Amino acid sequence: MEFRVLQYFLAVAREQSISAAARSLHLSQPTLSRQLKEMEDELGKKLFIRSSRKIVLTEEGLLLCRRGEEILELMQKTEDEIRLSDESLAGDIRIGAGETEGMRFLLKAVRQLRQKYPLIHFHIVSGDKSSVLEDLDHGLIDFALLFGEMDRLRYDSILLPTADRFGVLMRKDDPLALQSEISPADLRDKPLIFSRQFLRDHDLARIFGQGEYHLNIVGTYNLLFNGSLMVDEGMGYAVCLDRIINTEGSSLCFRPLSLEICPEMSLVWKKYQLFSKAAEQFLLTVQENLIS
Repeated sequence: MEFRVLQYFLAVAREQSISAAARSLHLSQPTLSRQLKEMEDELGKKLFIRSSRKIVLTEEGLLLCRRGEEILELMQKTEDEIRLSDESLAGDIRIGAGETEGMRFLLKAVRQLRQKYPLIHFHIVSGDKSSVLEDLDHGLIDFALLFGEMDRLRYDSILLPTADRFGVLMRKDDPLALQSEISPADLRDKPLIFSRQFLRDHDLARIFGQGEYHLNIVGTYNLLFNGSLMVDEGMGYAVCLDRIINTEGSSLCFRPLSLEICPEMSLVWKKYQLFSKAAEQFLLTVQENLIS
């Protein structure tokens, strides 16, 4: 598959019209249609369902669209790094992360780095562990800020100094809000809202004394802001990390779990990864801050 034809395909997927895509690409419609037909023949799969109104992607077309966008982004990232390799230290640093106060440690390193090299730009891509690791594997981000154990055969990492603690986000008018801590026993008959990652990473039977399917799990969230809306609307109690949602002046409050769950946090990157000069200097700054 030629890279040029992949760009044609993505233009059609974006415009949902061969004629509109042909105009944006400055091609004739018959030329573009022929290129797309040759792509389908090469792959042996139908990528579009053509109708009189718009183009609809098949399941295989959706997969190619998703992967194609990742390829284009990676190509652009590589071109930018090569173009800047002989200039003053500059470029983009991309970190994937869940929601955590621990990000402040990395932001201090970013501030120090930008004081020396103002042409360095920093981008945070939010997501849970699974989506962040997928971006890391595909080369779309340089680092990941993650909790828990990593596959040491695939990733290198450094442990960061953090003190994030799990607890419960609830409404201030809830009877449990009168307690300074919440025990697992307090939650066994309550409607609970967990992050998807918490359910993957933690043994609920060990924490709550019973299996996941005996708990009243009424919902899950990816990022806590949506989880906090679920709590505010009275759906239940969100098990989450402290200091992510600012409860001051809101109808919500946070209470820590009496059983301390403080997962380790690490800065993670792929083994044998070739860093840009900006990313290399960022990692060096983080390591120096750990020592000082």
